[in-house]
Amino acid sequence: MNLEQLRGFAEVAQSGHFTRAAERLHLAQPSLSRQIAGLERELGVELFHRLRGNVTLTRAGERLLPIARRMLADAEAAREEMAELAGLRRGRVRLGATPTLCTSLVSEVLAEYRARHPGIEIEILERGSRSLISALTEGALDLALIVTSVSSGAARAALESEAILGERLVVVSSVAAPDPFGSGGDGEVPPGAPEAPAPALGGPRAGAVVRAEVGARALPGAVGLRELAGVPQVRFPENYDLRVAVDAAFAAAGLTPSVAVEGAEMDAALSFAERGIGVAVVPAMVAAERPLLRARPIADGLRRTISLARRADMSPTHASAALQALIRETADRLAASGSPVAHLVERA
Repeated sequence: MNLEQLRGFAEVAQSGHFTRAAERLHLAQPSLSRQIAGLERELGVELFHRLRGNVTLTRAGERLLPIARRMLADAEAAREEMAELAGLRRGRVRLGATPTLCTSLVSEVLAEYRARHPGIEIEILERGSRSLISALTEGALDLALIVTSVSSGAARAALESEAILGERLVVVSSVAAPDPFGSGGDGEVPPGAPEAPAPALGGPRAGAVVRAEVGARALPGAVGLRELAGVPQVRFPENYDLRVAVDAAFAAAGLTPSVAVEGAEMDAALSFAERGIGVAVVPAMVAAERPLLRARPIADGLRRTISLARRADMSPTHASAALQALIRETADRLAASGSPVAHLVERA
């Protein structure tokens, strides 16, 4: 039994005539007759009384008709549902991202995605990179933005990962307090240092001062690791990807950083830095969103690579494929010459 047989059966029942039903279905009358005969053989019952060209339903046909109509309606609803998904009018996408990316790159991406595809539901999982990799391998996410390489052999086999953006790490301090690295508290920079307001991702925003071009190792106004280690810092929890990277840099240089506050989450760390409690090492795009903070590049070239990962054995849905393309598009736009944050990031 197939949908074409059921459609032919319902049309004959509606019109009471094989020839008229065949015309409405754009079929030859013998073809329609063969469809109905095949359906009757399969079900083992006669569906119509055939009398001199006119047909009426048998008792079995009367029982089948409402079932056939429901099945045809369900099939049409399924077609419409799939068409909506294919046209990105409905659906859901599950995106994982680290907390620092949720406040910068992800917010930029999702604002554009919602404008383009308002019918798509977005589910966000905000975790560290290792947790996101686990969620991907378990099938709990469609995509994830991570800042840790996929290191285990099992994860590498299960996931596809591509680097999309490189981002400088900067050290931030309060604009209301004297600069702990030498310049005044009014946002001045040493002679020769390029000074510009660090804008929000979507446009200009006055406040923080960024003194670096991406890719430079030692620039005017930049802070060396040894200098940074001597200033009290607001430190993230030990399981933070950012904390792990910074600790590794200090350890490689044989340095032990001075600590003001230990274990602060990102929002708290930024707030503490704004109040002058200590300095914090944060991603450059996060610093660009905080007008009460001044930002200096780290002379030793500390940076992180942002990667987009997904399950290798799962075909992307239309919704997740569109989001994946928009993430790449946004990364290209942010790193392009003339972008408000082009001096903070580079295309990986």
